[in-house]
Amino acid sequence: METRLSRTKHKSDVAAVLRKSWYRLRLSVRHPSRAATWDAIVLTAASPEQAELYHWQLTRAKRMGRIAPFTVTLAVPDPLGQRIGSGAATLHAIHALALHFRTIRGPNSQVADTDNGEVVDDLEQMVSYIAKKHILLLHAGGDSKRVPWANPMGKVFLPLPYLAADDPDGPVPLLFDHILAIASCARQAFKNQGGMFTMTGDVLPCFDASNMVLPEDTSCIITVPITLDIASNHGVVVASKSGDVENNVNLVDNLLQKPSVEELVKNNAILDDGRTLLDTGLIAVRGKGWVVLVTLACTCQPMISELLKTKKEMSLYEDLVAAWVPAKHDWLRLRPSGEELVSRLGKQKLYSYCAYDLSFLHFGTSSEVLDHLSGAGSGLVSQRHLCSIPGTTLSDIAASAVILASKIAPAVSIGEDSLIYDSTISSGIQIGSLSIVVGINVPDVSDNAAENRFRFILPDRHCLWEVPLVECTGRVIVYCGLHDNPKISLSKDGTFCGKPWRKVLYDLGIEENDLWSSIDNQEKCLWNAKIFPILSYFEMLSVATWLMGLSDKRSEDILSLWRNASRVSLEELHRSIDFSKMCTGSINHQADLAAAVAKACISYGMLGCNLSRLCEEILQMENVGVKICNEFLDLCPTLLEQNCKILPKSRAYQVHVDLFRACNNETAACKLENKVWAAVADETASAVKYGFKEHLLDAPINMPTPACKNIGFNGSVDDSFQPRRVKVELPVRVDFVGGWSDTPPWSLERAGCVLNMAISLEGSLPIGTIVETTKTTGVFVNDDAGNELHIEDLTSIATPFDHSDPFRLVKSALLVTGIIHEYVLASVGLKVMTWAHVPRGSGLGTSSILAAAVVKALLQITDGDESNENVARLVLVLEQLMGTGGGWQDQIGGLYPGIKFTASFPGIPLRLQVIPLLASPPLVSELQQRLLVVFTGQVRLAHQVLQKVVIRYLRRDNLLISSIKRLAELAKIGREALMNCDIDDLGDIMLEAWRLHQELDPYCSNEFVDRLFEFAHPYCSGYKLVGAGGGGFALLLAKDAEHAKKLTHLLEKDSNFDVKVYKWNIFLDK
Repeated sequence: METRLSRTKHKSDVAAVLRKSWYRLRLSVRHPSRAATWDAIVLTAASPEQAELYHWQLTRAKRMGRIAPFTVTLAVPDPLGQRIGSGAATLHAIHALALHFRTIRGPNSQVADTDNGEVVDDLEQMVSYIAKKHILLLHAGGDSKRVPWANPMGKVFLPLPYLAADDPDGPVPLLFDHILAIASCARQAFKNQGGMFTMTGDVLPCFDASNMVLPEDTSCIITVPITLDIASNHGVVVASKSGDVENNVNLVDNLLQKPSVEELVKNNAILDDGRTLLDTGLIAVRGKGWVVLVTLACTCQPMISELLKTKKEMSLYEDLVAAWVPAKHDWLRLRPSGEELVSRLGKQKLYSYCAYDLSFLHFGTSSEVLDHLSGAGSGLVSQRHLCSIPGTTLSDIAASAVILASKIAPAVSIGEDSLIYDSTISSGIQIGSLSIVVGINVPDVSDNAAENRFRFILPDRHCLWEVPLVECTGRVIVYCGLHDNPKISLSKDGTFCGKPWRKVLYDLGIEENDLWSSIDNQEKCLWNAKIFPILSYFEMLSVATWLMGLSDKRSEDILSLWRNASRVSLEELHRSIDFSKMCTGSINHQADLAAAVAKACISYGMLGCNLSRLCEEILQMENVGVKICNEFLDLCPTLLEQNCKILPKSRAYQVHVDLFRACNNETAACKLENKVWAAVADETASAVKYGFKEHLLDAPINMPTPACKNIGFNGSVDDSFQPRRVKVELPVRVDFVGGWSDTPPWSLERAGCVLNMAISLEGSLPIGTIVETTKTTGVFVNDDAGNELHIEDLTSIATPFDHSDPFRLVKSALLVTGIIHEYVLASVGLKVMTWAHVPRGSGLGTSSILAAAVVKALLQITDGDESNENVARLVLVLEQLMGTGGGWQDQIGGLYPGIKFTASFPGIPLRLQVIPLLASPPLVSELQQRLLVVFTGQVRLAHQVLQKVVIRYLRRDNLLISSIKRLAELAKIGREALMNCDIDDLGDIMLEAWRLHQELDPYCSNEFVDRLFEFAHPYCSGYKLVGAGGGGFALLLAKDAEHAKKLTHLLEKDSNFDVKVYKWNIFLDK
């Protein structure tokens, strides 16, 4: 019990959960074969018009990479725009999806959709088809009365800038986007069994949904323990005391709605710790239970027709779910369609999965929205995102104000903890604290002296928004108090703009029949009050000031203006929104902002923004978008001229490439890409060959014929040949964390940190070379694969090298060491033999370490500078010549013994600082007992991954930049962990590093590696592929020596894994 109680009090770290969920979402979209995603995502809507808006949002989500391209997306309105309840809407949505699938599959596939609900012959086939699918259903069809400013956009699409700073050039994240991220983890819990996961559009349930344990072939409701005071306003689940305690799964005994303490006690609903289980609105249905539900949905039309006829509703949580709970059957039979629900669904059972770590973020009211932006979770929030804001001396904007996708003019005041979204605020506007402004576009009247004196004040704790109406050229301005509840009537002390209705009417001289019809029997409340006039823009603002009680003018003129104007209520607005105009306006507004940011970046800055991402938004403006991108393209030629001393050419060229693509000029983009890679190579060479002779990278000129028989390497003349022979053997390296921060162009512009280790394999150093002089001139090369080459004409060694040339490594080494430029081979030759006794594509840094061995041997035999630092720098240049790219960590890992932390510092020259870790014998012993070095059998090529990552960096992809920064930070943390002998902490670091590597490129892993790691997970503290990933070797850090032995034994005997566990030792001697 003590363990369970401690668990119940633990809540998830919202930031950590969201980051993991977003990682999963991006992986499922970019590489769905590795991370399964939803076959269909369905949203319920209140009306066909709202469904059209939702369809636009779903299309946007696909464009932004939130939804996989092949996932079916559907927005399903309630039939005839009439409310039928969330339960009936669920059945209706499944039925609509079946019809949609029928359309996709062809006309021969049928679903029961006749007027009388007659089941056609192919119903069973269709049910079988849908039952194999994985469906995400999101209920978003409410009218958002408690968050009225979100009514036009749909509450599920309200702005929620959590983690927005991770991608500052991207669009503002929405609640919907975060829900998709959480849901992507929930998909993992379904595994391969078809089913549906239902969520609500006004709740963000922050928990690791991949850890859910869902019973097979039935339904399961997700719960979380809450205090009794909260339970009194929500649904409560009564779970059986017996069940799968280890996995937190129990049979549901009863369902309670807003229960009193007495009801909770009576129904045995109070847990041992004094709390009860909250119904979170998350419901999973799998297997046979899903088949039964689909069968009901495909024949539900008579049931829905009856609901429409009788104007009744069927709730999901009170009616449909109750059919799975026997204790509710008697009650349910008295409800609309209850008898049929019990008959069709009653044999199924409902289980509860208790997510103890779930944080329940509800967005049910305007004040709750602001709480989630300014309360305990404010560390997640980006206060400024994709916005234009004047300087601090030109405006008064509180630091805690959240300003998203908005233009703010000078002489504007915004108070603390306010939210400004999708708006243009002109001079003279004052917005109070704890206020919400959405979709407001105040005209700029700076050219009109009379109207320029206009001032508008939105008081503290108020909401202000605009709505375009159907068949109306303008927009109506809407407002209310933050805490106004539009559903509370005048007779029950309902409020408008924070004041009781009766006081508002008295102060302003308004009659009740001005607002409410005496014919209707509806309760008089803000929802149906015809209070918002349709006038010219500034007249509407003047009336707003008067209605809020802020006008000093005698009210007769304004009262008359208001009375004579056409007016609408919130209810009428809900039915009259011009969603098409609203979408177009929002698209153009945000594209304008993106264009302004991009233009400033090109004209004034150092191209620090992700212009490729900004252009995506700009191109959403039809016709105009391409024109704007072409204008940016015209500015490109001046970029290098203005900033030639500090702006990297590679970045400037990449901007040019991205703009060509934005302008649909793929031919020019492809042609210029060669310059991008050439610039990266040049910049790398400049940073590492500082102090060397400039011709070292060029092809040699014709060798002169020496006057003597032989010139020694020391410059002395000798008639006799003196043979020399050098052998260099090196270990391979395994990296714990920090890779990618060592790679140009990152390491040329930003600091890098890597933690890696030199090891021998199977008792020997696997990489080596022998270089010896020969009497015959020229260079003879052979390798362990049997390839041989005799280079008689050294002037033939020139870049660029063919990628299929097996000797380009040795040729590049001859160039960077300068041997063939100094005429040292005028009368003698060289024989170079190389070997690497490790599998191809190992990820152990083989190519770079072999290059280091050859360079070191060539420098030794010519009495050059063979210091490790010099060799490491030359190998960096060599890899650029070879066209493989790569950073410095591989050669550092092989050249320096033991475990080391290496930092690089950008500049000319690039500086490296290698700090050996003085590993104690116990640390060395424990590492060698617990760390498994396993060859996966999967061949990989680092440069394939490398090119993708480098391009993303050159584009200034912010997600990539933040990931590499974190990898470098983890290298520092890992160093501390090893120094303190905290090997378990090193395991956690390896796991996070592996997640970040997959964030950089999802193809750094594959299904085989995923299965291997899933198999090893119960035995390990951490695991990752070495190097850039994609295959090769894996590191498995076992929990202890016994787990290491057991895992080794299991891997060696399991025929599903054709892997090899290598014997290894830390290479400490040098």
